[in-house]
Amino acid sequence: MYDAENRLKRFSILKSKPDQYPPLRRAWLSWGLAARFYGVGFFHRLAPAVMTRELMRDFDISAAALGNLSGFYFYSYWLMQIPTGVLADSWGSRRLLTFGALGSAVGAVFFALSTSMAWACLGRLLIGGCVSVAYVVTLKLAVDWFPAGYYSMISGLGLLAGILGAVTAGVPLRLAVDGFGWRPVILAAAAATGLLAAATWVFVRDDPHERGYRSYTTRTTPSGGPAGASAWAGVAQVFRYANTWLLCFIPASLAGTVLTFCGLWGVPFLTTHYGLSTAQAASLTSLLMICWAAASPVFGWLSDRLGRRKPLMIIGQILAGCGWSLIFYAPGLPPALLTILMAATGLCSAGFIICWSLAKESVPAHLAGTIAGVINMGIMLGATVLQPAVGWMLDRRWEGTLQEGVRIYSLDAYQAGFGLMTTWILIALVLLVFTRETFGRQRP
Repeated sequence: MYDAENRLKRFSILKSKPDQYPPLRRAWLSWGLAARFYGVGFFHRLAPAVMTRELMRDFDISAAALGNLSGFYFYSYWLMQIPTGVLADSWGSRRLLTFGALGSAVGAVFFALSTSMAWACLGRLLIGGCVSVAYVVTLKLAVDWFPAGYYSMISGLGLLAGILGAVTAGVPLRLAVDGFGWRPVILAAAAATGLLAAATWVFVRDDPHERGYRSYTTRTTPSGGPAGASAWAGVAQVFRYANTWLLCFIPASLAGTVLTFCGLWGVPFLTTHYGLSTAQAASLTSLLMICWAAASPVFGWLSDRLGRRKPLMIIGQILAGCGWSLIFYAPGLPPALLTILMAATGLCSAGFIICWSLAKESVPAHLAGTIAGVINMGIMLGATVLQPAVGWMLDRRWEGTLQEGVRIYSLDAYQAGFGLMTTWILIALVLLVFTRETFGRQRP
């Protein structure tokens, strides 16, 4: 009996290592499942781009209505960002991620089985609201499970993981839709998301101390935030800093442009005015997204090495703005040149990723989840506004051309709609000058 008790004690000591930080493999497992769910969100975010004809035909809708259908994802996503940040700091990453995955699976079922616009919009609304937790949770887990020097790189890797999901919403989704129809494909995605929810509940933990390891951050109370603090008071606190206001608007310009072009209007624009097939257009938008994602951890790493945030953001903003202008306003580019330009524009657009580090360092460390939610809310404002706004502009300038019952829009109409994007990029560049540099140092 005595020997058994001693063996149990020795086992407990070996299992629990409160003075040691967690091995990176455990950290990557928790973070990786959250990142995978972020990829699911990107899949649903961009899926309408390669299904525009099917959706417009099945629901008998115009460009403005299609923009709204796609935009319902962003409406709920945008509204949920601050609550998500608060819940990430209070309720915990594990529960938030698991129930978010389950909810998005249900929303995908609603969307796939919808027989009317009302049900389709409800499905998109539920998907957007539930997947909205993913990126904020990846950032929260990066703070809780990794050393501080990893944050910028991991925020970039998070976007890379998301883009892997976006890539599946390009050519692979197009081929699947051609082979099986869009409804069965969305149902299959719902089933896969349900399995991801189960894996998340089993493997993800909020903090290393739950696995017997030392935490990288100060532990919080179940009621939210640091001990004795109100979670919602943290929201008010982050808005006391000027960088919060500026960074709610600035990165939305590039992120909104990428998500609006690649997520909805890029494929029909490229097929109509560059003479590409739907698969070719989807390949180019996927290429842009891949480059966008691949460059994100590089921008984060360079920013950490330089100990500066603003210069790389400014350079990325300028070069990306030039690239987007050429894509929009120089039609007829040779295919090879267009391909290079799309790739380069995607690479430069990744500069916005540094905003996460700049924002986190601008507020106290215990508000990491809250500031992530606030900034993500601002970022998603870009796509939330631009997708339906571009659709409205297209309908406003529609000349009455139809092809197989689907509206065809002129180059002038597209350029007018895309002008909303370039204007936002320019304004954001001016505002970027007024942000406060943190030099890679966390505010106490």
